[in-house]
Amino acid sequence: MKTIVRENMIKTLFAILAFASLAFLLGITIVLFTESLPILKGYNLFALLGGKYWYPTYEPPEFGLLPLILASVWVTAGAAIVCIPLGVGSALYLHELAGHKQRALLKPVIELLASIPSIVYGLFGMVVLAPMFQKAFNIPVGMCALTGSVILGIMAVPTVCSIAEDALASVPHSFREAAFAVGANRWQTLITIILPAAGSGISTAIILGMSRAIGETMTVLMVTGGAAVIPRSFLQPVRPITATIAAEMGEVVVGSHHYHALFCLGLILFTITFMFNIVAEMISRRFRVQLGLGR
Repeated sequence: MKTIVRENMIKTLFAILAFASLAFLLGITIVLFTESLPILKGYNLFALLGGKYWYPTYEPPEFGLLPLILASVWVTAGAAIVCIPLGVGSALYLHELAGHKQRALLKPVIELLASIPSIVYGLFGMVVLAPMFQKAFNIPVGMCALTGSVILGIMAVPTVCSIAEDALASVPHSFREAAFAVGANRWQTLITIILPAAGSGISTAIILGMSRAIGETMTVLMVTGGAAVIPRSFLQPVRPITATIAAEMGEVVVGSHHYHALFCLGLILFTITFMFNIVAEMISRRFRVQLGLGR
């Protein structure tokens, strides 16, 4: 009898902990929506999303969100160009090609990148990459979308590499044996058999890596230049959504239109990352079902 009571108590405790996460998610959603509502009532949503100018302290203020949204898109797209080849390539090498000693050395080094604070990445970008890009491309300032993209791409590599490697490890060994049995070499097996079989898992890794990049704050605040203009080149200073919120929230008047506009930006960012994670979960479930790993 005591054992049953104890088991029920433990079950109830874990259920409460599990639903606490859902409660936090609902709480964040409600707060973002309620704090964004005043600006949505005072301004047309499409006018906000399509506005080209972010001048919240002017009179009258302008709350064009388009430059900030496009800045986040540009920087995230640039990060994808950097982290997808590095992350997926690293996973392929570690799991399929590297020897035991190489794997023992490289895997901890790649995972160590995830433990470095974002502000350290920002300092590296300011001190090393920004001057280097400024000289290489002969531009007025090196803190631009390209610098932010490279830094965010490097930061996302451990996420992409770790999840992609798990996807490769989940491919049954019989797939490789069957390919070798019909005369395929190692490279052909890797490209035509292993990669397609692990495609859903690798796609999940890429999406989660992009979610990691688009939500980064401190690094983009330090290295992207902070110019709230519509980007037309990676060599142009930009101001992504996260940098705008971090730079302005501390000085904004609580309850003002500017204050609610920043919450609206947070709601947009939350929606984007939430959609990224939903898509990643859908692809991950499909991947597990295809390989018979459960639903």
